[in-house]
Amino acid sequence: MAITKEVLDELLREYKGPDDFYGPDGLMKQLSKALIERMMQAELTEQLGYEKSEPGEKQTENRRNGKTLKTLRTDQGPMEIEVPRDRDGEFEPKIIPKHQREWRGFDQKIMSMYALGLSTKAIQENIKDIYNVEISPELVSRVTDEVKGLVEEWRCRPLEALYPVIFLDALRVNIRDEGHVSKKAVYIALAIRMDGQKEVLGMWIEQNEGSKFWMGILNELKNRGVQDILIAAVDGLTGFPDAINAVFPKTEVQLCIVHMIRNSVKYVPYKDRKAVTSDLKEVYLAPSEGAARAALEKFSGKWDVKYPAISKSWQGRWNEVIPYMKFSPEIRKAIYTTNSVESVNYTLQRNLKTRQSFPNDESAMKLIFMILQRISKRWTMPIRNWGGAMHQFSVIYGDRVPL
Repeated sequence: MAITKEVLDELLREYKGPDDFYGPDGLMKQLSKALIERMMQAELTEQLGYEKSEPGEKQTENRRNGKTLKTLRTDQGPMEIEVPRDRDGEFEPKIIPKHQREWRGFDQKIMSMYALGLSTKAIQENIKDIYNVEISPELVSRVTDEVKGLVEEWRCRPLEALYPVIFLDALRVNIRDEGHVSKKAVYIALAIRMDGQKEVLGMWIEQNEGSKFWMGILNELKNRGVQDILIAAVDGLTGFPDAINAVFPKTEVQLCIVHMIRNSVKYVPYKDRKAVTSDLKEVYLAPSEGAARAALEKFSGKWDVKYPAISKSWQGRWNEVIPYMKFSPEIRKAIYTTNSVESVNYTLQRNLKTRQSFPNDESAMKLIFMILQRISKRWTMPIRNWGGAMHQFSVIYGDRVPL
């Protein structure tokens, strides 16, 4: 339905600037008020079956019965509207339902601020500064509670049958539990799909790692449709290799090399750190497993006198260090490090830094879900050189990779 030029000219006859349009008493607010009230009158007319002041016999004994005032919170500040009534008290407007106190867009503003990690108090202050509207903590909770259904739907959605690579990592957040604030781990499963795009498969909150917990997560993924995973890249998670071998016995576990290096130099004095990391580079950048093993033996002969635990830790987890070495150098980087999921965790931590603690697990889950949704919108391109990676996957893993 087009608005004629004559109508627009009349509306803008006294327009002098943006404040006349968007201001607290501007044209946008006046138009919204007039349209809302007119639409509610039209709804009541449709329900009663006759126009206001229409002569003649009516189809119903119910009649119009004046108006009540209602104040809405809007993007242009508080707006007082007149809600028509009927004698029988049956009329409930659809455009502004009975208990609704916000006009379009207002809830979305609260949700956007919440998704940026703002606390309830900060949201109240921002809404007050921007829209000159006082809102209660209960309103913020009610609006954000709408996310709960979306979270459950997202966590239960069907998944693809095959994921070439899944990264698993955790971040720690403070959550109140039985009257005490404790650090809990939020586990994120980030996958690379067959088309090379990233996808967060799920998130889980738990205080302790262990094979039983990880087996529960992996069984959940399986129940949602995952039949096979080629490589699972992990940050040395306790119990994970045993759990994944129980649920997905063909999956290879790849330790994050970045974490291996960090753990190796954790207790190395600064004066030796550069030399140690340089020599470790000869191990993880070696062209083959044989060359890597030779480089580790060379490293051991040079550094075991001072730091024997380093070579021992690499040797002890060698089978979980080497899976990526089957691939060409340009593909390895996408596999041997959990940087992809760590970047997600970094963004989450940056948005969560204003939150000293969450009142419960559900509150943490809601906010983290919203941040993840915002992050994932930026994932528009597949992993670099992914076509070459898929070709290598098909050669190495054969029939497990459908072409």
